[in-house]
Amino acid sequence: MKMFRLAVLLCLATVAAPAAAYIGPGAGISVIGSLLGLLATIVVAIGAILFWPVRRMLKRRKQRAAQAEGPEISEDSNA
Repeated sequence: MKMFRLAVLLCLATVAAPAAAYIGPGAGISVIGSLLGLLATIVVAIGAILFWPVRRMLKRRKQRAAQAEGPEISEDSNA
């Protein structure tokens, strides 16, 4: 008998009456703006993670090129 009551209660809980409510366009624009902001954040985060090795490679290449040129001697160091 308890199972029957539980089944009836679950069936009644899942049936929803139509709501007579109005949601203005401002709420929809807010939701779209939030979703676009979240999507942009995810894309930028993934891009930063993927670009990290490229930045390291470019930095190492620049350091190696600077070492290959040798130390620069400026005229101010003799003073």
